Amino acid sequence: SSGINAEYGGCAMSGLIADSRILIDHARVEAQNHWFTFNEKMSVESVTQSVSNLALSFGEYDRNSMSRPFGVAILMAGIDENGESVLLHMDPSGTYLKYGAKAIGAGSEGAQATLEEQYHKSMSLDEGIKLCLTVLKQVMEEKISSTNIEVGVCRKEAGSKFHLMKKDNIDDILKTL
Repeated sequence: SSGINAEYGGCAMSGLIADSRILIDHARVEAQNHWFTFNEKMSVESVTQSVSNLALSFGEYDRNSMSRPFGVAILMAGIDENGESVLLHMDPSGTYLKYGAKAIGAGSEGAQATLEEQYHKSMSLDEGIKLCLTVLKQVMEEKISSTNIEVGVCRKEAGSKFHLMKKDNIDDILKTL
């Protein structure tokens, strides 16, 4: 997990971590440039669009083009300008879509099927976290614990910032599953 701007969003990735670092560094620079130029935070979707443009530029024949596509899927999460939560998934091709709940990585097919069955927009944050941990428990090969997962949280409430849950809090939820 890697934060773009700890104020309003974060991301998770699956695939080649070196590639994800290039994309996340790009996202950070774009968000900072936007802040310095316009004195406002860049929306999560605009940051994702910028990263997508970089990923889509693969194969363009100029000095800055990459020799291969980025081998990483990314989930970007945050709060948009209207105060609503947003979750965007960008696949290795650079295409991105908005989701209510999305699974990436090993075991994502089974996880996504469960999320589609059980997730609903009216869920509380706590119910959503519990669902995600339940799904992870089902699809992970090793035993799920606070040492092999991280849980990032974006709250809509004013003054809230993106943060990773403490290991003790994750352990408390895992005991209830």
